[in-house]
Amino acid sequence: MTQGCDASVILNSPTNTAEKDATPNRGSMRGDDEIDQIKAVVEAECPGVVSCADILALAARDATVKVEGKSWSVALDRKDGFVLLDSEVNQQLPTPLMTFEQLVQNFAAVRFREEEMVVLPGGHTIGRASCGAVLSRLYDLNGVAGLTDPSIDSQLAEELKKKCPRNQQGETLSMESSKNTFDNLYFKAVLPNEGLYQSDARLSTNSVGLELVTRYSMPGSSFYGEFAAAMTKISNIQWASEREVRRVCSYINQ
Repeated sequence: MTQGCDASVILNSPTNTAEKDATPNRGSMRGDDEIDQIKAVVEAECPGVVSCADILALAARDATVKVEGKSWSVALDRKDGFVLLDSEVNQQLPTPLMTFEQLVQNFAAVRFREEEMVVLPGGHTIGRASCGAVLSRLYDLNGVAGLTDPSIDSQLAEELKKKCPRNQQGETLSMESSKNTFDNLYFKAVLPNEGLYQSDARLSTNSVGLELVTRYSMPGSSFYGEFAAAMTKISNIQWASEREVRRVCSYINQ
């Protein structure tokens, strides 16, 4: 969301200052090599035509379908961005520590409604996270040494502490139990305070958020269709006026 859907998130930086190196992304980004492999095949057939941004948008859709999610239409003809600043991610990307109101404001800045803001985290059902994203919640809530977030299920907190010891790198975490199936269990986990992030818990602290989380957690809910619609919308964001079609997705053309 920092530069829109322009594949800047998969750019490499020799100084480790790219979007993928930013704190919210570090340790949780996956699939770069696969995108480069796809690009190499496409580039061999159609050099300079298909952008990495289009490949990334299509891959996100197809990966979701592969794990039993709903498909959505993907408009093409995006271009690839030049900007690769971790500082933009740290300033603009929603963080795991945001309140419900802060999340609403963050998404509203890119013209997303509350419903879309709540439905998009449902993609965490197949997500992974680094221990760094939850350490403060487990050990030092709001900077208070030794304080564990009371809004997290106590059993989940103990399990996470085993996987994420203080002052150690820890494990890569699944964000809910059905980690390789696209379903609505993320929302079912949020309701009893079993969401991984502090921002997950905040979704149910607001009456609007609680109503939406409850609705999306029900069998036969509108989650799948609304998620697909929100993904269509987010994949069409492009802010920068100067862009290119990269030859290799991880590097700007020289």
